[in-house]
Amino acid sequence: MAFLSIVGVFAARALLVLLFFPFSALDKILNFKQAVAQATEAIPNRSLAAVMIFAGLSVEVLMSTAILTGIADRMAALVLAFYCIVTALLWKRFWKVPDFRFKGASGGRDVFWDFLKNLALAGGFLALAFGASATGLQDFAAHPLASSHPYRASMGGSHDG
Repeated sequence: MAFLSIVGVFAARALLVLLFFPFSALDKILNFKQAVAQATEAIPNRSLAAVMIFAGLSVEVLMSTAILTGIADRMAALVLAFYCIVTALLWKRFWKVPDFRFKGASGGRDVFWDFLKNLALAGGFLALAFGASATGLQDFAAHPLASSHPYRASMGGSHDG
């Protein structure tokens, strides 16, 4: 039974980071020029846009790995939550799409759904970072770099480092 629990926890974590690692990270590597071109929509300086793509790639790979391994996963989840919110605000700007409307054909509505998906994913990462209890934020603040030890066979994780 412990094995199935571990597999279930790993599968849930893998689904949570699947967008970033491997897919978005691999896309940034294989299509670096296009990623920089897209980044220049929000960051006009091409050199700074390239730095931001490298930073995003690092966040996606390192934080996803931390979540999958359970090492400093709570902080990694907080970083990815912030990353999802920032990318939603910078690249999912549905309010700037000229044909945005809730009814009828609208390219802006597709961007709106992507914006909401980014926010929903941020919520999932925040739940991982803070837990599902009312004291989760306090627990996180007390031990921000602690690991949740998600693959322990016993029930309940520890918040020690």
